[in-house]
Amino acid sequence: MDKIDRINRPGWKRSSLTPRTTTFPCPGCEHDVDLGERGINGLFRNFTLETIVERYRQAARAATAIMCDLCKPPPQESTKSCMDCSASYCNECFKIYHPWGTVKAQHEYVGPTTNFRPKILMCPEHETERINMYCELCRRPVCHLCKLGGNHSNHRVTTMSSAYKTLKEKLSKDIDYLIGKESQVKSQISELNLLMKETECNGERAKEEAITHFEKLFEILEERKSSVLKAIDASKKLRLDKFQTQMEEYQGLLENNGLVGYAQEVLKETDQSCFVQTAKQLHLRIQKATESLKSFRPAAQTSFEDYVVNTSKQTELLGELSFFCSGIDVPEINEEQSKVYNNALINWHHPEKENADSYVLEYRKINRDDEMSWNEIQVCGTSKVVSDLENNCNYAFRVRAYRGSICSPCSRELILHTPPAPVFSFLFDEKCGYNNEHLLLNLKRDRVESRAGFNLLLAAERIHVGYYTSLDYIIGDVGITKGKHFWAFRVEPYSYLVKAGVASSDKLQEWLRSPRDAVSPRYEQDSGHDSGSEDASFDSSQPFTLVTIGMKKFFIPKSPTSSNEPESRVLPMPASIGVFLDYDKGRVSFYDADHMKCLYERQVDCAHTMYPAFALMGSGGIQLEEPITAKYLEYHEDM
Repeated sequence: MDKIDRINRPGWKRSSLTPRTTTFPCPGCEHDVDLGERGINGLFRNFTLETIVERYRQAARAATAIMCDLCKPPPQESTKSCMDCSASYCNECFKIYHPWGTVKAQHEYVGPTTNFRPKILMCPEHETERINMYCELCRRPVCHLCKLGGNHSNHRVTTMSSAYKTLKEKLSKDIDYLIGKESQVKSQISELNLLMKETECNGERAKEEAITHFEKLFEILEERKSSVLKAIDASKKLRLDKFQTQMEEYQGLLENNGLVGYAQEVLKETDQSCFVQTAKQLHLRIQKATESLKSFRPAAQTSFEDYVVNTSKQTELLGELSFFCSGIDVPEINEEQSKVYNNALINWHHPEKENADSYVLEYRKINRDDEMSWNEIQVCGTSKVVSDLENNCNYAFRVRAYRGSICSPCSRELILHTPPAPVFSFLFDEKCGYNNEHLLLNLKRDRVESRAGFNLLLAAERIHVGYYTSLDYIIGDVGITKGKHFWAFRVEPYSYLVKAGVASSDKLQEWLRSPRDAVSPRYEQDSGHDSGSEDASFDSSQPFTLVTIGMKKFFIPKSPTSSNEPESRVLPMPASIGVFLDYDKGRVSFYDADHMKCLYERQVDCAHTMYPAFALMGSGGIQLEEPITAKYLEYHEDM
């Protein structure tokens, strides 16, 4: 009711500048329903439901009587309510104010009520017209203006009485059928009650069996735990005893203690024969002690590496623990066809696809601190688009199959990393700087190819004088003025030279205003200066950054912090390349978009509007990554 009050709040007019709420949550499925421009006023009143509600309200108010509105104090309990007078009367007052032979005697009266709204169904499109016809095509009541020049002018309509008779006959027939099947319904209800009880008993029995199996596993684990701890304690005690014995031997070497003290006392002996008799054995002990000092070696090891319990295999087996006889094979997620961009697209393969009724796709964000709960989506096919994922996060996906009430074990988890920022949507600009002699743009403007044709051969005549042909630029049709943005594209493997990145509006105007058909071979258009002095401008923030891709390689630009060896700067070309621009911090990064791995980043001057920028030379092609939507899924399923 609160939602209805907010939608139908007084003072909201069609001409008001304040927008009217046009959606309403369906009480059945809880999805928002578009009510159109008129909002809730465009809906028909359900008089039948109002009558049913009023009947139950009267039964609920039986204990609380409705008093007569015309009686002198104290008022009497009312027995009738006049719908025309909008008042309730006791028997005496009703006779007084509705005398026989007058117009008021013809008023409509009902039992005591407080609901005096008139039972007149008005057209929601034409508020002053009463409903008097029924549209057979739209299956809804209409007025004569709707038929004459409204939305139902070409529809077949019938009179309200005819529609009333037809629909009432159908409804009565259906009700009679249900009443005639009452014994069958009761029998089915009894059967369902038995099935519910049987299910409850079987469920409890299954739980008890599962608890028994787990308790056996716990017993085995406790037994193994006890034996392992005993072995560790025994080894620890043996090593400590050895260390204790060795320590006592070395303590005897200290002055006035043990061997040294005894030797000092022997040296005091003046009788030569007694001294020689004792000193011979003593000297051997002293020599042994001296040798042990020269080559000190602990009597035992302190490490317990040999006693580390390897549970990796058992952990994996326990992670796959499931019901023994489910009768359904485990689905397998197709890692090659699953990807994440603006949304996540998950594809899986199931050997028994025809035997599975449905699937449940589970996913959760991987958080090191907290164990996140799994979100579940019921799917009828073998692919699903998952939306509303957080940026720059790892998500785990898994799927299981259902056939009736039987569930298969979960598939192996697939980990996908979402882009570092929201996906930036744009197309290639066919007007600004686009060279249709060298570049070929498709109709959707999401793919461009460089054509190395006759014009390029003509320009090649100037190679012998130290010149070569320039790059052909093409940019995105939408600029960036704030925030974080991410986009991805694919470079065709046959491409000779492609440059991609970002550039400011003023730099693009400079490039596109004075295009060069021939430039110096020492001049690099992506560096903004002579290539021989590149090292001098590493720390300067430029209004553009372009990386070079070609010949199935990704070339990392030179930088003072990384090795400038060609081997370390050349990487295999990723299947999909991503660009992340943080406009506010003035930083651009290049990613392997399939694995969301950063390959290179640097500062960029974002003082002006920034555009996605591309350049091609020779044969090549660039395909913008297509956003993942439900239509994208339907198209690829058809393919």
